[in-house]
Amino acid sequence: MSDTAPAIELKGISKAFGPVQANKDISIRVMPGTIHGIIGENGAGKSTLMSILYGFYKADKGEIFIAGKKTSIPDSQAAIAAGIGMVFQHFKLVENFTVLENVVLGAEDSGLLRPSLARARRELKSLAEEYELNVDPDALIEEVGVGMQQRVEILKALYRKADILILDEPTGVLTPAEADHLFRILENLKREGKTIILITHKLREIMEITDTVSVMRRGEMTATVKTSETSPPALAELMVGRKVLLRVDKAPAQIGRKILEVKDLNVTDSKGVHRLKGVSFDVHAGEILGIAGVAGNGQSELLEVLGGYEKATGSIKVNGDEIDLTGAKSNGQSRRARGISHVPEDRQREGLIMDFQAWENTAFGYHHDARYQKNRFLMDNAAIRKDTEEKMARFDVRPPDPSLAAKSFSGGNQQKIVLAREIERNPDLLLIGQPTRGVDIGAIEFIHQQIVALRDQGKAILLVSVELEEILSLSDRIAVMFDGKIMGERMPQDTDEKELGLLMAGMTTQPRGPLHEAVEAQLATAGSGTAKEV
Repeated sequence: MSDTAPAIELKGISKAFGPVQANKDISIRVMPGTIHGIIGENGAGKSTLMSILYGFYKADKGEIFIAGKKTSIPDSQAAIAAGIGMVFQHFKLVENFTVLENVVLGAEDSGLLRPSLARARRELKSLAEEYELNVDPDALIEEVGVGMQQRVEILKALYRKADILILDEPTGVLTPAEADHLFRILENLKREGKTIILITHKLREIMEITDTVSVMRRGEMTATVKTSETSPPALAELMVGRKVLLRVDKAPAQIGRKILEVKDLNVTDSKGVHRLKGVSFDVHAGEILGIAGVAGNGQSELLEVLGGYEKATGSIKVNGDEIDLTGAKSNGQSRRARGISHVPEDRQREGLIMDFQAWENTAFGYHHDARYQKNRFLMDNAAIRKDTEEKMARFDVRPPDPSLAAKSFSGGNQQKIVLAREIERNPDLLLIGQPTRGVDIGAIEFIHQQIVALRDQGKAILLVSVELEEILSLSDRIAVMFDGKIMGERMPQDTDEKELGLLMAGMTTQPRGPLHEAVEAQLATAGSGTAKEV
């Protein structure tokens, strides 16, 4: 191996954006036929470094070597020509195109599309068989799940003859079963001699799938180690610069009065699909009710109804008062007046306006607050800015600059801005969806602490997460959703991921029989199918 040239070698890479030094004199070697992990907190410079390698950014200084040869990569076309493919955290697909059309887009043989599509169809079939990347070439992107969309992105890179694949936070939007399937795909690619760079903040993934791991902190490369010679606590400390608590530390719940009461909740979408089917549950003061389930089984619609921007039938009571579900009187603003705060599942599409500044985002939904009013007609922007500065300090938002646009912050810091806005309102009920999606280990610890602290203040919390580990460690009670229904409730200490997985697949766990055993086997080896497909 010592005589083999690295598949990729970066020497002395530096990149600044104005006063912010994103990468500082970074050097890294990635050997061919390996899976090399790069981890670090949000804002550590991981994505910037890979964007330089893929030609999205030009380094201020430094050199790039591909297979031992110094290579200039001024743009993504040059990167593709050098055999590099990249799968971004937020997929770059045309939603109203088919899988086949997305794969061909930008790589057509000629001005005649039909021959290009015919060739791509043949090659897709071959690639799918070789790498376990099964897709329906004629399916529209907007009609398939995120697991399938990710396979399309990988196929796009392979179709363009990539020998080096960069995956940026590839499991951020995947369920556990989808993530496991992705890992099998990556192992197949590795066996075929492909080189893979995996950018992630999830230590379980690093330990499970990588051969080598490099750690970045504050724009610098702090360590590169063999994965077999390290551990999650050691990596977490290298990432954050201090010891990190990798489990949720909380006292037993002190259950109080009933805050939220949901009875026979039903939702039918614009296409006539029944999304919620007679959902009923309660949440009490001083407890966290976790909602587990594969994405697309009604959790999002549940949050939308509770948050006030989806109509429904049934009954919702908060503190004993009935909430209107017809949309005639009920909206997000009235929910807030009733003591409900909402951290939505998608912070970028529902929680923030990305082009607006941080101080503006912290006021959204609360702009009628007396503290923010100068008079009947004008808002007191100075007061909002000062309030935002204080929130940023308490929630450790980096950089602590209220004037920066939301899009200028890393994902974890965007999440902290939303959390600060909602938690600091002292709500009776906090609705929180996917609280740590795309968030690094240090921010996860902080967010979990804030959720538990709110619970310990006697607040009711409804937590929706596709991360079973998060559900099990944070929740005082767990309800599992499948196909718009509550399949059952469990206490965290009395269940495990295996039992919850069966419930997520629509199976009750007693009595057991051949069908349960078949589903267990299917879950253990499933691709990225939804629970409905299982």
